[in-house]
Amino acid sequence: MDHALEAELTLSGPAKDPPALTARLNDLAGEALRRTIGSRGEGRLVQARVEGDRVELTLESTGARPHQALLALARRLAEELGRSEKIGVRSFRAPRYRVTFDIDSAPKHPVTLPIPHQLTIEGTRATLTLTDLAEEALRDNWMDRAVLLVQEKVRKQAYEGKEQYWSLLSSSPRREMRFDRDPTEEMIARNWVRSGPTKGKWFLGPTAAHLLKTMGRIARAEVLDPLGFSEVVQPHHDSFDILLRTGHLEGLPMEFYYVTEPKTRDPAAWETFTDLVKITRRVPEEELARLVSPPRAVSCYAQCPTIYWWLSGRTIGLESLPLRIFDGTAISNRYESGGRHGLERVDEFHRLEPVYLGTPEQLLELREALLQRYAHVFDDILELEWRTAWVTPFYLQQSGGVGVEDAKERIKGTIDFEAYLPYRGDREGSEWLEFQNLSIVGEKYTRAFTIRAQKGELWSGCSGIGLERWLTAFLAQKGLDPDGWPAAFRTYAGALPAEVRFL
Repeated sequence: MDHALEAELTLSGPAKDPPALTARLNDLAGEALRRTIGSRGEGRLVQARVEGDRVELTLESTGARPHQALLALARRLAEELGRSEKIGVRSFRAPRYRVTFDIDSAPKHPVTLPIPHQLTIEGTRATLTLTDLAEEALRDNWMDRAVLLVQEKVRKQAYEGKEQYWSLLSSSPRREMRFDRDPTEEMIARNWVRSGPTKGKWFLGPTAAHLLKTMGRIARAEVLDPLGFSEVVQPHHDSFDILLRTGHLEGLPMEFYYVTEPKTRDPAAWETFTDLVKITRRVPEEELARLVSPPRAVSCYAQCPTIYWWLSGRTIGLESLPLRIFDGTAISNRYESGGRHGLERVDEFHRLEPVYLGTPEQLLELREALLQRYAHVFDDILELEWRTAWVTPFYLQQSGGVGVEDAKERIKGTIDFEAYLPYRGDREGSEWLEFQNLSIVGEKYTRAFTIRAQKGELWSGCSGIGLERWLTAFLAQKGLDPDGWPAAFRTYAGALPAEVRFL
């Protein structure tokens, strides 16, 4: 990378001897560049000018970034001026900051950023110029993140439209299908479920709720309890700070339900709102917007982020590893837009989320144990036709985010469990339902939340157990008639609730 940083420093008073200070800047800049860049590249002070209380300078470097040198230079300049002239450095900014860097390929479409900038691309060489960067932006490494974002956007364009990497790992025996209709439509016809009062949500009547809870009991008794998982109870809202650390807020902001709070509980402040409701029998949306705060959290998208927050900044003793915990109380909310269908793709769903932390060796052993327990449930209790596949998005595979060949790197990644749904068509040509997954993510979250082991590496992973997905896979293959259900499942389900009779 080639960098050119134009900076302006504002002093707390005019310099007494501008020529002498200009000469001194050469020494201070050289010292700062050596300390911050060192052997990682070359840096130089191109020009410096002092006029009154303002210092203008230009730093250039190859390889390492020069804004770290600027921070060191500002600190040393403040120390020297404080001793010699009783003034300091009040603030600094960068009118222009230019970086030239490599990209993987020429982009297919224009690449934009939401901050003042200029971007030119010639082949696989890009030049990005950010303008009017405040001190906070320099300290917070905006340019570094902007460069990474340009590279990420170009990489995504290169793999646009390509399917996720999918590699079959195992298949269950082929089974006789007892049903060939959409189970959600059949449950609607029997009044077991009803589409909810808001989109993407369902009201489960007594029978459907009983079956959903049965799936939860099976997961606890046959998977989580035998493997020593302990239950926790977590808050239902995920803060923005948590989602910034996990990367969800930058990766999936369009899939959240955002949470707002009233600005006040004073009834007088809400009088106009309530009066309008009484008169119009409608929600006065503009008045409501005035009375609620901007969102600062989201309704639970997945349980694992807040579990990582609970562990953040802590060191886990060796005797507690591998740590095995799960949450089964927070209801997950995910905005699906037009992709909703039946109980298997909804905005609000119920799941148990096991989270585990330990050494790579411990997590590999735990993954094998989880695979065995899931296989026992799907083969011996639900008697499903199912398969497992190793999945990795193409852009991660190509960028080295997840290795698919290296033996140790193969530990990291996701295994999807898929079930055949007869109503979608034949086995070979139809889309199977991803109804379970199992992931090991390495140090991604333990680093983000500064979670350490008493000794050695600490990795983590999770395995969301979606109860609606389990139920859909089961009913799609076995039907809604209990006489066609496996004996082991009937034992867990027991007697079904009495049907509600509607006139």
